Amino acid sequence: MKIDMFEVFCSGPHSGRPRRLRLVASCLALSLALPRIAIADEYHLGSQDKLTIRIAEWQTVEGTFRDWSAVNGVYTVGPAGMLSVPFVGELPASGKTTAEVAAAIGEALQHKLALSDRPEASVEMAQFRPFYISGEVQNPGQFPYVPDLTVLKAVSIAGGIRRSADYGPQLGKDLVTAKGNFDIYDDQRVRLIVKRARIDADLAGKSSFEVPKEVEGDPRLQAIVADEMTILTADQKALKLKLEALSDLKGVLQAEIESLQKKIVNQQKQVDLAQQQLTSIGPLAQKGLVANARLLDSQQSVTDLQGKILDYETAILTAKQAISKATQDAIDAQNTLSSSLAADRQQTEADLNEAALRVNMQKGLMAQATDPATVAASATNEEPTLIYSLLRAADGKTSEIAVKEDTPVLPGDVIKVKLAPMPSQ
Repeated sequence: MKIDMFEVFCSGPHSGRPRRLRLVASCLALSLALPRIAIADEYHLGSQDKLTIRIAEWQTVEGTFRDWSAVNGVYTVGPAGMLSVPFVGELPASGKTTAEVAAAIGEALQHKLALSDRPEASVEMAQFRPFYISGEVQNPGQFPYVPDLTVLKAVSIAGGIRRSADYGPQLGKDLVTAKGNFDIYDDQRVRLIVKRARIDADLAGKSSFEVPKEVEGDPRLQAIVADEMTILTADQKALKLKLEALSDLKGVLQAEIESLQKKIVNQQKQVDLAQQQLTSIGPLAQKGLVANARLLDSQQSVTDLQGKILDYETAILTAKQAISKATQDAIDAQNTLSSSLAADRQQTEADLNEAALRVNMQKGLMAQATDPATVAASATNEEPTLIYSLLRAADGKTSEIAVKEDTPVLPGDVIKVKLAPMPSQ
């Protein structure tokens, strides 16, 4: 979409039209740069955040705006904290603000596409990553984040504080549910740990891998390791067969080249003999002692023999090109497998971190269900005293902090709601 700014102001008789154009351009750029959600000014992005990206470019020479509709849309920050944008590629987004990402997109587009004017990018929060709440609430789990969220509001979203009358029957249900979820997530965790070890071995070109110490003794290991060994063997066998096939092809082509080179040598001998015969016939033909037809036949014979040599040389060049392609195919096969394994390992690491978080959450729920304070609260009608804490990730580390009901909650936070110990404890 293009907006011709000169047409917009062509009806005015004033000579200040360029100034107006610059004013409109500045206003539009500012409107693109202002995010709709106020928290985005201070908010640092993380995995699972969804962003609305819009890009416009002011073309100074033409005096028009270009709307980059092919790029505009909603994008999600990946598990590795990267944002993938068309024409830009992957940009680091985790830990950055929307303004920083917008500036990086504009600079990348200008640099990669060699634009004279830098496009203006608007990056707005489309959806924050979720927050989590566990413990003494009616509906613990994962919930969409909303701006200006506090601990008390989060508890309200989770259905409020669990009522004392619910503790008795609910405790048994919570324990069974948490135990079932724990078994599922712990199984995923063990499988991902073994998978990571298999990928590392595959990247190193090893035919086997050692069981990681962190899961030694697990009764599920035998079946999991067997599955991963099957994958490792299949990957390496497929690569080996492909490399062997390419090596055999190169051997056949090399043998063909050697055969053609021998043919060229023999053919050159015939050319030399034919050339000698032609040289001896030439003077006789000039004296009329030999018919001209014989001279022409000798010349044609030399030409045909030389043509065959050229054919052999062309075939040699073709074979050499095929050898080069086979060599490149072998390199590409190894690089493709390595790239695939590297991406798989990155995703496995992200999945493992998520599984570990879920395992710890279920451990907390099981501990909460069997906590003496919780059990005691189920036997009394008194309103329980609650303790709130937050698990928050910052600079790659997760820490737990004590909070109050009015403490702000950020996307990705895990809120823990616990009963305070009874006075007699």
